[in-house]
Amino acid sequence: MNCWHCGRIVEVDGRVGFRDYCPGCDRPLHVCRNCGFYDPTFNNQCREPMAERVVDKERANFCEYFVPVREGRAGASAPPSAARTVLENLFKKKG
Repeated sequence: MNCWHCGRIVEVDGRVGFRDYCPGCDRPLHVCRNCGFYDPTFNNQCREPMAERVVDKERANFCEYFVPVREGRAGASAPPSAARTVLENLFKKKG
């Protein structure tokens, strides 16, 4: 899995423990930002309807529904400039 903070690839055997930390940046791994159910567009930013609300998505938690993201989504999302470029290309005048 990739660390949500620094992007480092962390080898995980089985489950990610509540007290597991990234060896690169020493940030917790069992956090919403590293979970496959994490989705900022959903209620409580989680696609698992039975999960209890977690306020701080970057702090270790005891959620039993945690499923580590195996690739991608580490760190911040794409910069706003990337979205602007896509929109400019979409609406670019031809000719």
